[in-house]
Amino acid sequence: MVADGPDTGRHTWIDALRLFAGVSMVGLHVTADAQGQPFPEADPAARLAPMVLRALLYTARTELFLMISIMLLLMTLSRRPRSYGTVMAEQARRLLIPFVFWTAAYAFYNLLKARSLGYEAEVFAALQQPVTWAGYLLLGDVKYHMHFIPTLFALLLFFPLFEVAERRPMMGLFVVPALLLKQLVDPLLYAALWDTEILGYAVRALKVLSYLGYGMAAGAVLGLWRQTTAVERQTWVGPIALTASVLLVLKLIGTVKVIATGRWVYDNPLAFWADYLMPVALLILCLTLAHKAWPAGLSRLSKYAFGLYLCHPVFLDLAEMALAGRDVTPSQSVVLELAWTLPATGCFVWTLSHHKLTAWTVGLGSLPEFPLLRRPGKA
Repeated sequence: MVADGPDTGRHTWIDALRLFAGVSMVGLHVTADAQGQPFPEADPAARLAPMVLRALLYTARTELFLMISIMLLLMTLSRRPRSYGTVMAEQARRLLIPFVFWTAAYAFYNLLKARSLGYEAEVFAALQQPVTWAGYLLLGDVKYHMHFIPTLFALLLFFPLFEVAERRPMMGLFVVPALLLKQLVDPLLYAALWDTEILGYAVRALKVLSYLGYGMAAGAVLGLWRQTTAVERQTWVGPIALTASVLLVLKLIGTVKVIATGRWVYDNPLAFWADYLMPVALLILCLTLAHKAWPAGLSRLSKYAFGLYLCHPVFLDLAEMALAGRDVTPSQSVVLELAWTLPATGCFVWTLSHHKLTAWTVGLGSLPEFPLLRRPGKA
């Protein structure tokens, strides 16, 4: 264990990544229209700024959040080893109780936006179908961002594998064949199961299987941190920065077609690899700079990142309702939505976090006690 390794105190570089990932999710969602599309009715020139901004912000994809969460779990296990059952019971309490709360909240909050935009009847009818609630609770598709929690929980079931990658960092390279599996099989699933209820579950199962590569990459990064010194990691800065730059260029090239056509492009292999490898490159790049003096304020702000991720659709929906039917350009829409959503969500999360009865909803404070969900080892 080296002196600047992961067991020596607060690690601001990880906090900075977590905060950036939270903010980037807000930026990601405001750079699309109310239907989640790249402003198809606008001219290509009007789409240019929003799509370039989206490409830059989407360097910190949800996958970065997943890797950070896995790293933090592995770090706690190195300090306080627990049994598999105890760990998963703790994770179920920490993740699934807030997940159920926000699933119910968004299920009915969606009616507000639906009423404003004229599709309330469809949403209300869907709420009466058991298959809808199955998707909400198992896939997290009540809202475009809620998939993160069930996906993370499914990945954590494999945390012993990630511990092996921590000891053998070369296993982090498994992220490449795992993503190749996703790239090859995803189109086959969509072709074979399109317009069936099982499609979402098959795609999610493939995602979890392929995202094991991210879990092993997270374990490998932690292992490299333990097994190397700051001087050694400093020599990696150039090659990793160059790799990240190439990936960013490929992302921007892929964005050109989106700007030109006004639709998302799913069949660009170079853009696929640039998108999905960028979170790994960003994580390793920040690892090489971990020994630098990062602003301490990032750690204070980062504790709200999970809440920012969870709650921003509340305020984004309000912005989209307010702008519906108004003559605004895509750039104006992005600026107005971001200027409202980010600070409003931050204030909301801060308020929730400062009350004992609500802090748990944004991943802070003590969880409520239920007889069937008592903390492991607690009578």
